[in-house]
Order: sequence, then structure tokens, then C-alpha cells
Amino acid sequence: MKLAVTGKGGVGKSTISGLLVRALQKKGHKVLAVDADPDMNLATILGVPSTITITPIIEFKELIAERTETEVGKPAPFFKMNPRVDDIPDKYCVDFKGVKILTMGTMRQGGGGCACPENAFLKSLLSHLVIGRDESVILDMEAGIEHLGRGTAMGVDVMIAVVEPSLTSLETAKRIQKLSADIRIKRLVLIGNKIETEKQRNFIREKAEGIEIAGFLDYSEEIQKINNGEKSALTVDGQVLDQIDVILTKIGIN
Repeated sequence: MKLAVTGKGGVGKSTISGLLVRALQKKGHKVLAVDADPDMNLATILGVPSTITITPIIEFKELIAERTETEVGKPAPFFKMNPRVDDIPDKYCVDFKGVKILTMGTMRQGGGGCACPENAFLKSLLSHLVIGRDESVILDMEAGIEHLGRGTAMGVDVMIAVVEPSLTSLETAKRIQKLSADIRIKRLVLIGNKIETEKQRNFIREKAEGIEIAGFLDYSEEIQKINNGEKSALTVDGQVLDQIDVILTKIGIN
């Protein structure tokens, strides 16, 4: 199963990505955790210590140039659109407590020369991760909806839009719904996060306006410890993991 997690900035999508990794690993899945968010917080959420270096793929300039048939630092009006990427995950993943972690990194924006080959490389890599791998893949996507416009999440089994009990996060989810349909993403579900009252659950149900709700995650001290770096998502148990398991069951993962 390939899951992409997105939503408005600050709703807790990286934390939920980490908890999904934990729940899938506990069920016996081989898991590849992909940090495709420019903020690159997923390794921290998973408890990877600072002594372990995870180099973002985008920083391998010579590799990208070789695969896209360009030269580092030079304008590239022509480049290979479908570079070879099938060997990248096994060569550049960091294995931490049985979870493979791959960080994509921040791509330069705009029309500046070698940004285009970089974009082609990352897009090809994401497509391979979604289509060509036999692990369960969790993609922690960048906040907002720009990545959907670029089509970088095409092919995932389920797009998860994380929302909190706020109108703005639900408005973002509705825009995600429209764009995900445009690029033929198979299924979109919501996860309500930071829930403290039944009224907040009902608010999300009312404002979702027909978007499928996979479940809710309560606000808790344990999640705060994950966010503060005091605890790894890979050590979570109890109610938090029970709620994630309910969500996975609703999605269709047992």
C-alpha cells in the first residue's frame, strides 16, 4: 500500500506520517518512509539521532547530472526526462530500527537552469517509489497543494489529507480533493487531528462535505512528546496507536 500524507501547514501531517510508519511496522509490513516535505521533519519524528546523517537526494548533484545527462552548474535546455532511479532507494536509504528512510530535499524554484533536471529526477524517483517498490510506502508530502499541481503524488493508493478542527484546514482539504481528482488519485480520505472534544469531531464531519473520513486522532501528551523530540513515533503504543489502527482498517490495511 502506498499512502501520501498532506494538508495545510501545521496540522500535524509529519507526526501522523510517523505514526502510520509505526503502525504498519508493528503489523509486520516492510516500510519505506519518504520525506518529500522541504521542511524535512520526518526523521526527527521517527527518532533518528543527529549522529546519523541523512543526506537529501537533491544534494547529490553529480548523480542527478549523470542520470539526466547534464552538467553540474550549467544551464540544461535539454535533459533526460526519465532518468534511471530504480537503484536509488537501496543505495541511499538510511535503515533505522527496521524502517527505511529516504529524504528528498528542497528543490530550487523557478526557471533557473539545472532546477529542471532536478525536478525530472525527483519526479521519476517518486513515481518509482509508488509504482516499483514492494514495501509499504509512506510519503510525507509538502504542506499545501502545489505538489498536486506538479503531479508528484500520482499513483498512490490513498491520499490522506490531515485536518484540524479549523475551517482553513478543511478548505485546503477541499482544494486537495479537487486537484487529486484532476490527476486521478484513486482515493482521498481525511484524518482529523488534535481533537479534544466531540464537538470538534462533529465540526469536521459537518464541514467535510462528503469527503471520506478515515478517523480521528486525539490531542495527547504522548503526541506532544513526539513533536518536542522527547519520544520517537516508533515507540508509541496504547490509545494513540489504537486510533491509528482504526484509521488503517478504514483505509483497508489489516
